[in-house]
Amino acid sequence: MTSDSAFARPLPVTGRPAIRTLTFADLRLALRRGWDDFTANPTHVIFLCAIYPVAGLLLGRMALEDPLLPLIYPLVAGFALVGPVAALGVYELSRRREQGRESTWRDAFGVVRSRNIGGILLLGAVLMAIMVVWLEVAQGLWNATVGAATARSVLDLPGIAFGSAQGWMLLLLGNVAGFLFAAVVLALTVVSFPLLLDRDIPGGAGAQASVAVQTSIAAVRANPVTMAGWGLIVAALLVIGSIPFLVGLAVVLPVLGHATWHLYRRAVES
Repeated sequence: MTSDSAFARPLPVTGRPAIRTLTFADLRLALRRGWDDFTANPTHVIFLCAIYPVAGLLLGRMALEDPLLPLIYPLVAGFALVGPVAALGVYELSRRREQGRESTWRDAFGVVRSRNIGGILLLGAVLMAIMVVWLEVAQGLWNATVGAATARSVLDLPGIAFGSAQGWMLLLLGNVAGFLFAAVVLALTVVSFPLLLDRDIPGGAGAQASVAVQTSIAAVRANPVTMAGWGLIVAALLVIGSIPFLVGLAVVLPVLGHATWHLYRRAVES
């Protein structure tokens, strides 16, 4: 929620809004409305989100230098862990369009005036910490499995991964670990950032983040199968958007951001 109090909506006395039961029809509706939001103002969100594939390519270029070379895939995959932060501006554009208000790309930065900016920053810091831990785990798995192998260029990585039992073990353990990290982030954030933008949550940053995370976890617990389906949709679209050279993320990220806003609307009682 931005500073204009005309749209402020306090949380109920219990401190957490009620959660609705979701179906796969709700996921389809969220994606359709997300696409509608994107096509209404595509230049705004492409401008905002083009920075992420560019940043990903820069990180990948940095990782081409040994000893960071083994972290290319974990770095790219790590975008999914900080994606909810990257989508904050997109949530705001969906919020404004829902209210029938005109928007420019600059309005996406209205999130900095949110009454819950402390909670937003705190939860964003938590996601950044999770990404750092993920990279540490990925490096540890590399060292424990194929650490003796030497990768002099990115072209060496497929041979290392698929050319030995240790490489296959790295793929197995790495994907299991990545799945667990992604599941944690999904549970923490599937509705938390939209809630922090939409509602007036009393208290300091810790209280704001706590209510948002509790609500998000409650939404996942109430809809485990549907939310698992949403996670698979997000993962699949991120993979598609990453090919080739991450350029598709300039479209995939805003569409997912808009859709997440509408999923929040379906999941959380007004």
